[in-house]
Amino acid sequence: MEPVVGTEGTHFVVEAAGCFEEILSDPKRIERIFKEAAKAANMTVKASYFFRFSPKGVSGSVIVAESHISIHTWPELGYAAIDVYTCGESDPEKAVDYILHAFEAKHAHVSEIRRGIPEGDGTYTHTILTWEENEKEISENDPASI
Repeated sequence: MEPVVGTEGTHFVVEAAGCFEEILSDPKRIERIFKEAAKAANMTVKASYFFRFSPKGVSGSVIVAESHISIHTWPELGYAAIDVYTCGESDPEKAVDYILHAFEAKHAHVSEIRRGIPEGDGTYTHTILTWEENEKEISENDPASI
């Protein structure tokens, strides 16, 4: 039986550093940025939930028809752990670029994981590509041009 939607998807795992502390402390602002990033990446937002840790830090996610965008932040360190996972016709890399730019990140370690790749015997595998982005490269991905 063929699935309605294929199993293959793209999962970006992002270690964002040098981010603006005020943004990483604000769950409403992060939620707005994530919803804008989803729109820029041609994703359909279905639900969202974000909360603030005491005294700092935010965790949350936006659920999209294609899968999810999630985050955990350490504002005092300028660090955010970000996941963007999608299946279908969206462009998750645009969401990653949008978020990094909006957070004013100075550096990002990005892993792109292609998941759910059929091996032909009823099993599945994945591939991983990893790269670094610096402040100049991040600033070139202006959301206005995305």
